[in-house]
Amino acid sequence: MKKNGVLVSLSFSSLVFLSTFSIAISYSTNQLIHETCRKFSRNDPNINYNFCITSLQASPESRCASNLRRLGSITINLIKRNVTATNHFIKDLLIAQNKTMGPYQKACLIDCLELYGDAVSTVSDAMKAYRSRHYDDANVQLSSVIDAATTCEDGFKERKGVVSPLTKRNNDAFQLSVIALSIIYVLR
Repeated sequence: MKKNGVLVSLSFSSLVFLSTFSIAISYSTNQLIHETCRKFSRNDPNINYNFCITSLQASPESRCASNLRRLGSITINLIKRNVTATNHFIKDLLIAQNKTMGPYQKACLIDCLELYGDAVSTVSDAMKAYRSRHYDDANVQLSSVIDAATTCEDGFKERKGVVSPLTKRNNDAFQLSVIALSIIYVLR
C-alpha cells in the first residue's frame, strides 16, 4: 500500500509541479510580450500598444516565446501570413468585383497585387536573414514591406472619393513590420 501511496503522491506532486511550471512559462511569456509592447509603443508612435499585444498573443507560437529573438521570429511569421492573405484577398477582390469596380480602383488593386506579391517573397528572405542573424538585411527587407503597404494605401488616396478596401490589411502589415524592425534594432 505504501508503494502505491508513494506513487500516487509522486504523481500528484508531479502534476502540481508541471501545472505550476506551465503557469510560470505562460506568465513569463505574457510578461515578455507586455513589456516589449509597452517599451516599443512608448518609443515609436507607429506602434500601437494594444495592436502589439493582441497580435503577438494571438499567435499560438507566442506561448513558447522565451526571449525577444523568438518574438521577432513570431512577428515575421505574422507579417508573412498577413501579406500572403492580403495577396489572396486582392486576387479574390479583382475576380469578384471585376464588373462593379471603377477603372481607377481596379488599377490600384492591380498595383497592390504586385506590391504584395513581391512582399511575400521579401518576407521569406527577411526570415532567412533574421535566422542567420543578418539583421541589416532583414531590416532592409522588412522596410520594403512597410513601403509596399504604404504605397498600396497611398494609391487609393490619390483620387478623391476612392476608398481603399485594404486599409486595415495595409495598417496591419505596416504595424507588424514596425514591431519587427524595433525588435531587430534591439537585437543588433
